Amino acid sequence: MFSSLFFGKDIYDRYVFKNLALATLVTSIVLAAIILLTQSLRFLELIIESGASSSAFWLLTLMALPRFFEVILPISMMISCLFVYNKLISDSEIVVMRASGFSPMALAKPALSLSLMVSILLLFITTWLAPTSLSNMQQMRQVIKAQYSTLLFREGIFNQIGEELTVYVHNKNSAGELEGLIIHDSRKTLDAPVTVLAKKGIILVSDEGQQVLVYEGSRQDFSIKTGTVNRLDFDRYSIDLPEGKDDVRLRWKEPDERTFWELLNPDETLKRDMSNKYVFWVEAHRRIVAPFLSVSFTIIVLVFLLLGPISRRGQRKRVVMAAMSVVLLQSLFLAGVNQSVQSIFGLIFMYALVFLPIILGLFLLSSLLEKSRHKWLYKPKNNKNLKEAS
Repeated sequence: MFSSLFFGKDIYDRYVFKNLALATLVTSIVLAAIILLTQSLRFLELIIESGASSSAFWLLTLMALPRFFEVILPISMMISCLFVYNKLISDSEIVVMRASGFSPMALAKPALSLSLMVSILLLFITTWLAPTSLSNMQQMRQVIKAQYSTLLFREGIFNQIGEELTVYVHNKNSAGELEGLIIHDSRKTLDAPVTVLAKKGIILVSDEGQQVLVYEGSRQDFSIKTGTVNRLDFDRYSIDLPEGKDDVRLRWKEPDERTFWELLNPDETLKRDMSNKYVFWVEAHRRIVAPFLSVSFTIIVLVFLLLGPISRRGQRKRVVMAAMSVVLLQSLFLAGVNQSVQSIFGLIFMYALVFLPIILGLFLLSSLLEKSRHKWLYKPKNNKNLKEAS
């Protein structure tokens, strides 16, 4: 390897870039698999109870994954830099390159290039892919919940829906239609308890919630005032279902479900959109800033590993300090995001946390500082030698 590195910087750049890219890819796959496993547990119960297919389960899980790449990729980039550059130091390859005239900035170039590519990829993910995928996932969950509601009506038994609604279903056909229905509704919103008999029915999901739409039947109720039973025959009749624990209505799109364009252009006809314009604005800024954490994390690692004396015995202390610095920066960034919703100073703090380490790190790695450092290190030694010689 040493001989191949002497051919020039291009060979070094390709060699380190290839190792960094491979390590980042492997780490990202491992972290994504862990996230995939944890997210799958969220949907497992829903899929089992609704009777949905396994493909729906995996599709839901995969659609939940893109939003986590905002955390996965910068962390993977940091881990790959720690691994690759620490290995280069342990194998004395960095020592050889520095003796050949490579500056810290030249040594850091492959990592900086890859981190910038990761940031560009993350910009695409955060501005469009992740919110679109999350929105589609929520819509799919709603459809599955609607399917689950039909399974609430078990065949051949009296199903208790809430505390004041009882439904009996004789049979469910292959098309999902309910046949032979008896519905007793004693909710307080009615003037008197109502019993509905119908030949068939279906479940509908509307803006107002869930409904049972029944066909070819009769509606009966007992009037306390007159002491008579009233009967109404119908061709079609709808009954609202009480809401369960999970809300299955058509949802208002949360800020994290909106694309970057939708955040900048809220629906002016919706009062809730107008009242959340500042939240949308903060979310839009977060999606611009967060992708550059990969560059910040990378520069922090490079500063700790490439500056200062190098020891072949290992850089454990520097590795630990770099990892702790990244964890601290990530924690402060999350705090800044939460604070930015309350105050504009939180937004400024969020920008500073991401871009100040980049600016400071580039300055520390720059060739200008390297020349100053060499001048400061060697000038006193040369003066001492001259005095001794005289």
